[in-house]
Amino acid sequence: MMKSGYAKRFTAAGMALALACGTAGVLSLSACGTASDVPADPRPVAEQEAAAPESYTFTDDMGNEVTVNDPQRVVACMGSFANTWELAGGTLVGVSDDAFTFDNFDIASPDVQSVGDFASLNLEAIIALEPDFVIMTSGTGGRGGDSSQADFKSALDASGIPVAYFEVTTFDDYLRMLRVFCDITGRDDLYEQNGVAVQKAIDDAIAAVPAEGDAPTALLMTTYSRGTRVQASSSMAGDMLADLGAVNLADENQSLLSDFSLESIIDLDPDFIFVIPMGNDTAAATKNLEAQTAENPAWATLSAVQNDRYIVLDPNLFLYKPNANWAQAYETLAGHLYGAGGNA
Repeated sequence: MMKSGYAKRFTAAGMALALACGTAGVLSLSACGTASDVPADPRPVAEQEAAAPESYTFTDDMGNEVTVNDPQRVVACMGSFANTWELAGGTLVGVSDDAFTFDNFDIASPDVQSVGDFASLNLEAIIALEPDFVIMTSGTGGRGGDSSQADFKSALDASGIPVAYFEVTTFDDYLRMLRVFCDITGRDDLYEQNGVAVQKAIDDAIAAVPAEGDAPTALLMTTYSRGTRVQASSSMAGDMLADLGAVNLADENQSLLSDFSLESIIDLDPDFIFVIPMGNDTAAATKNLEAQTAENPAWATLSAVQNDRYIVLDPNLFLYKPNANWAQAYETLAGHLYGAGGNA
């Protein structure tokens, strides 16, 4: 499942230094005859193994070549990115407001400062923190923001601040970003723990999908206080449903994506209806959907409603990036679709 495309490259100076140190170590051992005469590294073994490279170069999701030098003052301009940087062993000096809003991001770095909403960042606040690395999203600002984060690149470049852009929708995207971050911090152990182990659990959930029988049909919706939107397989939760063998009816009925139609849903009669509440007021979002659906007598005739397969999903797992909990999201969906025994 893991996507490739990132290659670690040390600077020529870093390579020369590594060779020089290696040669000096060999000569010292040869001259003294025993390793006991070589001064021991005073650091704990875990810290020796986790030494970050002096310089690391990679290509971000916008095609920019980015070089960082063991960054210690990092600003992350999306909550899930901030959480991923900490999962890779890094610390933060600045984050966007959503990093504080949602408990699942659980920012642990001390004295972290806000740099504004991710859709309307405060450039002056970012630069004032004197960062040596800024992590941004290559997507649009969203939520009515005046500009995308990509608009800040020229100003950060002019200030000599390395900035990288990522676009994360699926688990593969998260894994790719985590790989880069762990390469920067030198923490392969955390990549194994928060990436590879999670991928293994996801693969197990997908492998348990029944090979026989008809694939379950599903309709995935997000609801908020002012409306409801149907989501295709290109969305985060939609991608998970597709991985688990469900047929997303919106993929074959594109008109649903732009025009929520109760009549169309009744005609399609999905096996499952999954709903993700959006916004700060979950109760208002749920009430809005009920006003559009449950109050219509025809809603009760749907197979999903009659069979208790109208399911409200946790936004922490299916709307905001679950990061290290991505396997839990897959396992939750698999349980709804196929039950504990693997059958719908």
